[in-house]
Amino acid sequence: MNTFLVIVIVLLAVMVVVSLVRGIIAFLQTTKIDLEQGGANSQELMARQNKAMFDRIKYQALAIVVVAVLLAVNS
Repeated sequence: MNTFLVIVIVLLAVMVVVSLVRGIIAFLQTTKIDLEQGGANSQELMARQNKAMFDRIKYQALAIVVVAVLLAVNS
């Protein structure tokens, strides 16, 4: 059981990093001109940023829950 939970924590940590990188890439693709003009491209990039950051928070919360379960199982 412990091994399974540790593997799940590692997978969630990898997913956190992937979603963080995806959010940063979307952020870097947004240019000042896009934001000032308010084009469709900027709306799409902002939506991608929001989705990636929400995914990051979701995976972090799941990792915390798994750590709590791991602590509860071992105590």
